Amino acid sequence: MLSTSSSTEVRGRFAPSPSGRMHLGNVFCALIAWLCARAGNGKIVLRIEDLDPQRSKAQYISFLEDDLQWLGLDWDEGGSGGGTYSPYFQSRRNDIYIYYFKKLSCQNRLYPCFCSRGERLSASAPHGSDNPAVYPGRCRSLPDAVIERLKEEKPYSFRICVPDETVSFCDLNYGYYEENLPASCGDFIVRRSDGVYAYQLAVTVDDALMGITHVVRGADLLPSTARQIFLFRALGFAPPVYGHVPLLVAPDGRRLAKRDRDLDLGCLRALKKTPEEIIGRLAFLSGFVDHYEKLKARDLIPLFSWDRIPRENIVLDPSLFR
Repeated sequence: MLSTSSSTEVRGRFAPSPSGRMHLGNVFCALIAWLCARAGNGKIVLRIEDLDPQRSKAQYISFLEDDLQWLGLDWDEGGSGGGTYSPYFQSRRNDIYIYYFKKLSCQNRLYPCFCSRGERLSASAPHGSDNPAVYPGRCRSLPDAVIERLKEEKPYSFRICVPDETVSFCDLNYGYYEENLPASCGDFIVRRSDGVYAYQLAVTVDDALMGITHVVRGADLLPSTARQIFLFRALGFAPPVYGHVPLLVAPDGRRLAKRDRDLDLGCLRALKKTPEEIIGRLAFLSGFVDHYEKLKARDLIPLFSWDRIPRENIVLDPSLFR
């Protein structure tokens, strides 16, 4: 079992991507992250994960902050307010990622990959509907002469060479979890071919440097955790504690998505829904109360317990919020 951060102060974070208005699934995750920190008398950090310039829109950042404040989910540092570990926008932290990318490169862990997206996806069958294909390492051992020639001909990403290692940890909600890196993902990308640093590297560096002790996020990111713990170790950091929460899904099993505007805050606020109605519904769905009632987020702090949170995805009846 890997050790976790030795910091005594609980520091949680909510790290949304400004690619659309928050939907109820995002709000549910933000609520649990907020409660985990507040119930531990800790702090919550708002980090804006706007790495991808094609998906991130500045207009959604103001919506994010306004919606969180409207819901009563305040934060201690981050967002537009800044703080000790500024900047809290990933798009402004590129020099930091460069430093740690070079640190991995100096350890001879990285290599250029010239495979196209189609070649990567066809290399091996994915292990789950949301997981990428396992990369077989076809570019790992290319001769230097071939590498130099291809660099002149094709765009290339950078991958990190993973050892034959099984990474294990104890999730606050799902319990013991382990992954063998070569079998589950293979050598994964740390810098894209367009020069953007990949999520796995950026989020690991940010959580480490911002002193995050508790990472609470959706269960769809559970498979990313072993990769991030591996990166924490490679960079000389102690990993945080992880807690993953179930996804909110439609009756047909489809998970909520920003692009579908499924019950997003813009729609709900236009329907004159109150924060207490939304928080109350989510509190009931998450098992903190045994019947629906209107509640403020702070009302749930003394009720918070990981033992109450379900592990199965939560089926959402849209009519309850309309």
